[in-house]
Amino acid sequence: MHAKIFSATTIGVDAHLVEIEADLSFGMMNFYIVGLPDTAIKESKFRINTALKNCGFRLPDKTITINLAPADLKKEGTLFDLPISIGILQAAQQLYISKEFLDETIFLGELSLDGNVRFIKGALPIAHGAKNLNKKRIILPKENAFEAALIPGIEVIGIESLPQLISYLKGEIQLQPTINSIKDIKFETNKMDVDFSQVKGQYQAKRALQISAAGRHNILFVGPPGAGKTMLAKRLPTIMPNMSFEEILETSKIYSISGKLKKHPLILKRPFRNPHHTISQAGLVGGGSNPQPGEISLSHNGILFLDELTEFKRDTLEVLRQPLENKTVSIARVNQSVSFPASFLLVSALNPCPCGFLGDKKQACKCSKNQIEKYLNKLSGPLLDRMDIQINIQSIEYDTIKQADANSTSSARLFEPVAKAIEKQLSRFANTSCSCNAYMTPDLIEKYCHLTDQAEATLKKAFEKLNLSMRGYHKILKVARTIADLEGFDLIDTKHIREAIMYRSLDQNMEKIKQEKLYA
Repeated sequence: MHAKIFSATTIGVDAHLVEIEADLSFGMMNFYIVGLPDTAIKESKFRINTALKNCGFRLPDKTITINLAPADLKKEGTLFDLPISIGILQAAQQLYISKEFLDETIFLGELSLDGNVRFIKGALPIAHGAKNLNKKRIILPKENAFEAALIPGIEVIGIESLPQLISYLKGEIQLQPTINSIKDIKFETNKMDVDFSQVKGQYQAKRALQISAAGRHNILFVGPPGAGKTMLAKRLPTIMPNMSFEEILETSKIYSISGKLKKHPLILKRPFRNPHHTISQAGLVGGGSNPQPGEISLSHNGILFLDELTEFKRDTLEVLRQPLENKTVSIARVNQSVSFPASFLLVSALNPCPCGFLGDKKQACKCSKNQIEKYLNKLSGPLLDRMDIQINIQSIEYDTIKQADANSTSSARLFEPVAKAIEKQLSRFANTSCSCNAYMTPDLIEKYCHLTDQAEATLKKAFEKLNLSMRGYHKILKVARTIADLEGFDLIDTKHIREAIMYRSLDQNMEKIKQEKLYA
């Protein structure tokens, strides 16, 4: 007696079809599961046996063999409990389901010992991939039904228990498909309890963040403790645009396979991830024997904020270099290689020296030159070269604190030119795979970054004086393009180039401060 049930699993954020073949044969009562299952799947035979018994079904006194095909695809998780149970009942002829229904349906679910069906990871990407797998229907836990129903064209049946599903399959009860539409969801804006008007002074830093939000440029803050670096970074989401449906879906799929969508069916706000500096390399980039997304993938379409950058381990930071360029992260294992999307805006902050007061106007630095060099050498040149905007922040004066609120720049006022700049970029890159200025390829830079003669001469001087790499040269052009977009210019003018260069001269400024300290 043999039965075939269809389920699915995820590799990265992509769904892969899994055929669950159940075979009952004469012999000693045994239960085998083959097809590269992980420990959780191997243990499922105990959950399934007990759940079926407690639901009034009895496993036949035969050898049960379950094959998860394709056999060379590694499977992990508990979502195969439900389809294995249905396969066994179908093979034992305790349940009859038409071949047509089985061929059109994907079964997913973890069983508890009393037969209830529990929440699973990865329902959203599996539902999203069901069309490509030529399936019309997906049966899964009721807790996952709301997120899966967001995918149009798929019939989603949410169930609470194994007896309920069996009654439905026998035609004894009717279960209505879960209905959910992106149109019915109230899109959350990026309005928060925080606002840039709460930050006194720091107008240059606010301007830098405005440019960063408009063009998705990575930004680095350097300044003494208490200058407002973290406060500024946490307010960046308030001047970023709301996510499109495609971005919402991409981000939510990552959170779904991580099991982080229990309370929310979708991620509607741009993620803001702020990992502690003690995070491991695997925690940041992703990993594990069955690779899971790390912080950089959980920041996809959002912001990754690394505070106290020099406190992170150097080898942990170095893994950022490739994702910053490729917008994806690949994790290789013996049996498979998994890729996760990682298109994030990197915001980082650090103190200029161990004591934190190098170059501060209020308090003198107590560090030696060797201490400062050792401290800053934790950051590699290639990583710093990937920071589009580098800005030094000073402590604010008392008079600035006492300025009237009318002089403060609110998030709403900062966002107005950002929205217009983003609109220009969407129009500019409409027929390309590029989405913003920061992601322009060399060909697109050549096509859209046209300079005036004076701007060209200014950039040439900066290239020679600052010893810019080709990446640094392109970064300046991309930032200048964004500054011009904010001001409504089609051509990049001298003032736009000068401002962009200013955001790339941190190394020279820091060296100057160190020399002044050395000869003071």
